Parts: sequence; structure tokens; C-alpha cells
Amino acid sequence: MPRPMPRDQRVAGALIGSAVGDALGAPFDFGPAGQFSARFPTEARGVATEMCGGGSVDREPGEFTDDTQMALLVAASLVERDGLDEADLFDRFRTWLRAGAPDAGNQTRAVLGSGRPWDVAAAEHFARSGHAAGNGSLMRTTPAAIWFARSGTEATMDAARRISALTHGDPSAGEGCAVFHELVRVALDGGDPLAAIPATLELVTPEHRGRWATVLAQDWTPDQATESNGAVWPTLGSAVWALRGASDFATLLRRVIDLGGDTDTVAAVAGGLAGAMLGIAGIPMRWTSVVHGRVPGYADKRWDLADLHALAMTLDGSPTNRHVAARSARIEPREVLPGVWAADLDGARISARDFAVVSLCRTGEPFGHDVQRYAYLTDDDANSELDAVLADVLDDIAALRAEGRPVLVHCHGGASRTGLVLRAWLRRTAGLSAAEATARVLDAWPYLGLWNDSFTAALDRLPRSTGAASG
Repeated sequence: MPRPMPRDQRVAGALIGSAVGDALGAPFDFGPAGQFSARFPTEARGVATEMCGGGSVDREPGEFTDDTQMALLVAASLVERDGLDEADLFDRFRTWLRAGAPDAGNQTRAVLGSGRPWDVAAAEHFARSGHAAGNGSLMRTTPAAIWFARSGTEATMDAARRISALTHGDPSAGEGCAVFHELVRVALDGGDPLAAIPATLELVTPEHRGRWATVLAQDWTPDQATESNGAVWPTLGSAVWALRGASDFATLLRRVIDLGGDTDTVAAVAGGLAGAMLGIAGIPMRWTSVVHGRVPGYADKRWDLADLHALAMTLDGSPTNRHVAARSARIEPREVLPGVWAADLDGARISARDFAVVSLCRTGEPFGHDVQRYAYLTDDDANSELDAVLADVLDDIAALRAEGRPVLVHCHGGASRTGLVLRAWLRRTAGLSAAEATARVLDAWPYLGLWNDSFTAALDRLPRSTGAASG
């Protein structure tokens, strides 16, 4: 019987999934359809991954854009003001814009740069232009969806509309944000957001319900869109379409980025919704490990995976600081299998920089290695996606070894999680039984811990190869 996914994994998945989608889609922004798959026809799991950087602003691999920058401003205001303070949030947006946000959307830039008060700026812009249904309020709303999810449907949809209206005077944009909030709320509670669409549409204001029903219909496809995906309707419609047609996070992101156009925003929206449904453990570690960025106007802080994880917990009502790892015994790295080494936390931290490190526990600060991947794996029975995480780790190790990199695997004590991966690697590469793999690892790595029954069960489920060991 599969274990239910803990809520904290869904919450982390929503926030981090949105940032990952943003950073992954950014290099392909406003390009043609199919560009992502043309560059990456297969998964890129080695040293260089699909987090390739570049784009119109020439970002680093894994660096997020204005989508996540504004989302972090939403999160900071909610946390620091203990709820929605529209004037405070609008001021934060203006500080961000004045600090030189390089890729602020035209509509957002016009409203924030108008000099008008927070409660009239967007409405006045809409009255003048008649164009305000861009996706710029949808792209930033995942933190608010997490924050208000605990307050129920009415509260979360109302908050979505109010936050959207700060920059987007067209109520259509607010209705899209409200729908997104409710779908995320359902997913965080462990429900099916796709099944919740009909009931959610009943809560959309009547004058906008028909248009939203069209793009959220089960048979709608992006080629039916009547606007570019810089508009709010096809952005959310495409995210839902991708969620219907993908069984995993990586496939979903490939689908939406291959649509072309406003790739970072559509991927950010799709990533937030998919992350709430699939959890942090469902997002490939080669992507989560490198996501990062700064917020103009607040650029003294560099955000990374550990920061985003702590923020997600805080938004869900469990105030959390960035993780600070406790010291370990400092077991020095040892080659346990050909090309695959093991250590504990502090042994890995001080290891030679040519290792590609696979961290199976939270480390606090990064080690400084060129390649460090962070797998979401806890040493208990709460790993609802254990098989998927283990497969992700083994696939990355295989790719890194194929490129000639020595791989160093560690957890805090170097015992249980480290031992699981070492044994699983032997089953995959040498065709050993679970018992044979355990005996061989124990002979070379006396720190092996065997107390976690769920790990033993996962090892038994893992297919074993009939090929020779990789080395």
C-alpha cells in the first residue's frame, strides 16, 4: 500500500517546482515551439543538465527570473506582515522595479512606474489601455496559494484576486489566479486538482466563467488558444493541459517549454501546480540542486534550494529557518565500489573538489564542489516517492560515472541512506540480489546501517541488471 505523501513535501514541491520551472524555461523564452527538445532530445543528467542558463538576460544555469523574484516579494510580505498587506506588497514591487529588474513585464512596469497609489494604479491603467490580462500576476502567486490554502476556498480565492489587482486591473487575471489558488489548495490537501476544476469554475464570477471553462476543458489544447501564452488564459490552460498529459514532473516541464513563447512563466505556473501534486521528491534533483537567484532591491540575499525549502514551510504555518547541519563524525571518503565513494556529512564536505557529490541529507551550506546534487530522502518511513527518488539518484550516478567523474555518496552519518544507494547501485550494475549487495557493501563499508525496513523493501523492489558493473 503506497504511503500518503506528507503535506510538507507537497508544499515544498509547489514553491520549489515553480522556481525550477521558471529557471528551466528562461533560456527558451519567446523562442519557437520545440526548442527545448531540439536542444535536449534526451535527459541531460551529467555535469551539464537542461538547466543551461543564457537567454535574453544571459542568466546562470538554474537562475530564476522576475517570475520567482516577484513571488519571493509576495512571500516576504505575507510572512513579515503576517497576512496580506496590499500597500506593503505594492511598495515592495516598486522597490524591486526601481532597483533595475531587467525583465519586468510591460504591464507590470507601467503600473508600478506610474507613481499612482497602490489602490488605483492598476485600475487606472486598465481604464486607459483596456489591456491588463497578462500572466504577470499568475506567475508570482504560488507563495500566496500556499499561505492561504489553510484558510479554505473562499479566503484563498479572494486573496488571489486582491493580489492580482495590484498590477492587473482586468478581473480576468484575478479569476485565473483564484482558480490556480484553489487547485493548489486541493493538491496540498492530497486531492486531485484536475477533478476539482468543475467545482472551481462554479466559483468564478459569471461574466468570466465561460472563457475560463473553455481553456480548462478536458479536450482543450494550446493550439486552440486565441491569444499568445503571454496572456493569462492560455498560460493556466497550458499548465493544466500539460498536467493532464504527463505522468511525471520532467515530462510536464518538457511539454510546456516546448510550446515556445512565454516559456519561463508557463513553466513556473505548471511547475507550481505539478509540484503541489507530485511533491518535492518528484522533481529531478539535477534541477532542484542548482535553482537560485537574487531579488533586485533586496539583492544582499542569494536564494537557493535550502532557502526556498525553509520559506515553503514558513508559508504553510511552520516558521522555519535555513537548515544548519549538525556536525558528523567526519568519516573520510572511501572508494566502496569502482568509481563510487562514500563518506558521512563532514567527510564529504572536506572532500576533494573533483568529486561529483550526491547528498542524501540536508547539508546547510553547499560544499563548494562543481557538482553537488541534493536528493530528497529522509531516514524514516515517510518517503512516499522512495522508488522514484532512488531511480533519480541511480540515473544521475550512471550519467556522472559515464563522463568519468568519481561520485561521492553521503548522508549525515554515512549509514542508512548512503548504504541504500550503494546497495541499489550494485543491484542495478552488477546484477546482485539484495542480500548479495548488502553483504558486499558491508564488507567494504562497515558503517552500513540496516535499521530502515522501508529501505530494505525498496531495495527488494529494485530491478537488478544482468550486465557488468559500471566503472
